[in-house]
Amino acid sequence: LKQVSRRAKTMSARYDRAITVFSPDGHLFQVEYALEAVRKGTTALAVRGDDVIVLGVEKKSTAKLQQPRTVRKISNLDSHICLAFAGLTADARVLVNRGRVECQSYRLTYEDPVSTEYITRFIARIQQKYTQSGGMRPFGISTLVVGFDADGQSRLYQTDPSGTYNAWKANAIGRSSKTVREFLEKNYDAKITSNSDDVLKLTIRALLEVVESGGRNIEVAVLRRGEPLKVLDDEEVDAIVATVEAEKAQEEKSAAAQPKTGH
Repeated sequence: LKQVSRRAKTMSARYDRAITVFSPDGHLFQVEYALEAVRKGTTALAVRGDDVIVLGVEKKSTAKLQQPRTVRKISNLDSHICLAFAGLTADARVLVNRGRVECQSYRLTYEDPVSTEYITRFIARIQQKYTQSGGMRPFGISTLVVGFDADGQSRLYQTDPSGTYNAWKANAIGRSSKTVREFLEKNYDAKITSNSDDVLKLTIRALLEVVESGGRNIEVAVLRRGEPLKVLDDEEVDAIVATVEAEKAQEEKSAAAQPKTGH
């Protein structure tokens, strides 16, 4: 049995090293390892409303002498499209720069802004290319691409290291994304989407489910139709966090005050 186990590990290691070679059971191990790098990245989420899209990310604590503004996980691709990511920051920088160039090139060629799906497909195509070529490795990031299209509709897409992309109403990536996604599934509904304040509160409530230290470790950005991306400063985030926590405490108090029915 030990010899069989050792032989299986050796066989696995062979397919482990080659990006373009499938294992006998149909896996591309390097792509799966890239997905694991995403799962270890800080949490990022996006919630789509009718007139607003809110992006929230977990901030890593910075060194005392480091400039916090140089550590960004939310980036503009165009005036109406932005991106948040989870995973390797250096890999994200490459994709963000290529996405920005494509947005500018599209405007110069067609004299129209890109659609959110077009630039998402462009990013996903690059990610897929790096799973199929020798001498490369997959990008160790997943992205949330959000924007408003020419018809005024808000859009949210997610890409992953394999090159697949999907449209969402709300989604989370990175560490603890499963917990955040379950919270969003439970609390997201059509009534919330029509109120931009409720969309903002839902985003922060979802992040507080997994982020320690409250608002100090949260970065929030708001994209409204026809307006540039606005990153909320610490005071604004702290004020919303205080409101959310007060509402949560009131809900818990009301639930505790309700009489319990006995049999």
